[in-house]
Amino acid sequence: MPLRDAERLHLLLEVGRLLSSKLELSELLATVLELASRVVDAETASLLLLDEKTSELYFDVALGLGEAAAKTRLKLGQGIAGTVAQTRKSEVLNEVRKDPRWSPKMDEKSGFVTRSILAVPILLKGRLLGVVEAINKRGGAFDEADREAFEALASQAAVAIDNARLFSSLREEKFKLSTVFAQMHDGAALTDADGRIVIANDAARRLLGTELVDLAGGFKTMAVTPSLPELLAQDAPAQEFTAVRKEPTLLVVTGRSTRADLSGVEGRLFVFRDNTEAWRQEVLKRSFLSLISHKLKTPLASVIGFSGLLLGELDSDKTDPMKLKAVRNIYEQGCKVGELVDKLLRYTILESPDAAIKTSAVGIDEVVAEALNALSDKITAKQAVVDYRTTGLVLTADRGLLVEAVKNLVENAIKFDPKTAPTVNVRVETEGGWTELSVSDLGPGIPPEAVESVFSRFHQVEKDFTGQQDGIGLGLAFVKRVAELHGGKVLLQSQLGEGTTVTITLPARVTA
Repeated sequence: MPLRDAERLHLLLEVGRLLSSKLELSELLATVLELASRVVDAETASLLLLDEKTSELYFDVALGLGEAAAKTRLKLGQGIAGTVAQTRKSEVLNEVRKDPRWSPKMDEKSGFVTRSILAVPILLKGRLLGVVEAINKRGGAFDEADREAFEALASQAAVAIDNARLFSSLREEKFKLSTVFAQMHDGAALTDADGRIVIANDAARRLLGTELVDLAGGFKTMAVTPSLPELLAQDAPAQEFTAVRKEPTLLVVTGRSTRADLSGVEGRLFVFRDNTEAWRQEVLKRSFLSLISHKLKTPLASVIGFSGLLLGELDSDKTDPMKLKAVRNIYEQGCKVGELVDKLLRYTILESPDAAIKTSAVGIDEVVAEALNALSDKITAKQAVVDYRTTGLVLTADRGLLVEAVKNLVENAIKFDPKTAPTVNVRVETEGGWTELSVSDLGPGIPPEAVESVFSRFHQVEKDFTGQQDGIGLGLAFVKRVAELHGGKVLLQSQLGEGTTVTITLPARVTA
């Protein structure tokens, strides 16, 4: 092998080593041009990159060509470099002044004299990155060996440029992410699929430890619900989670886990906050409501019991009408308050973190019948028509809770429909191992902005809209909690002026 070829091979090997070690794009491009002129023994070199937005070539680096080159842009097909970019084929021009594509303007502005050009496209997997040019062969003309060597250099440069751009992009995205994370008051941690920390902010480290390496370590003293493996599962959607540490001091962390794409690799984003004080307040609120409810039971029992006895002993023909009306009102209002207290008690017990359900085989027809029987007085008073078609279905559920849930839905459907003799439809369907129990009315519907909030505790749609404000706003909150305890959910669909349908979806083993 001639010495010249041996030196060139050695230089190309050196090119590969040098280019693979450069990750700063500006430093890399300067190195590419320095090596380009050496590989083919040229006086200088230039490198044009493709602006993908405008489909134009621009000089990123041009050794010795002055500021004029930096301001020049070429459309694809324009000039020698533009032609190489468009055809994606190398060009060897040893007498550029005879080629109509060459323009002397650059030489006139820079004072440089161009005699010959070797131009090669920079391609990566068929994608054009730019064009590299060697200018003015020293002591002769560019030949086929120069073209092959220059194409080899361009191929290595393409990989190096793409890597440098990727590195720059990742660094920029990490900087943006770090900036966003740093400004967040909530804890935020980005992890890989195994829960190892990619980036976390100071708020996350304050909650989970300054030496935060992975979530397993951060949550090691806490009970996490759902479990960490469930939160990290690749097929898991966005999930709410709670982590509780009871010793040495109470810490309650609540947050949300969502999928995150880490450059094509599945990861998870955890955003969370210290919710200890809110949790304490919630426990106190439940305890207070439960205590008050229990305290009210005894005097209410006396009011309802004695007023009921008095009402039974009074002769309607001989008793003063005002006195009779007063005793009847005391009894009816006492019963109404007693019913509200019972609902409040059931809900506070059900909302407890320790709430459990007792499941058994439950006939849907029996559940609906029991609920409608309990509401018979209200159905009769409103002259309501409740349409239910028996199904014969049996599922695994807590019978008492399911009866109460159906009662709440039917009662709401009757109560919030201002029409005389309202119609309520109760339907049960099964699909894919799930049971859907729907209660529909033809009432005024629910405003779109209130659909989500109606499931909140003590929330009611405004009286001006419904014409009805009886109750304490726990009906749908109770239904939602029942569904959740069964591993199901509640869906509400409503159209103003057309009515509302509430559907309880329960996972169940169903038999006909």
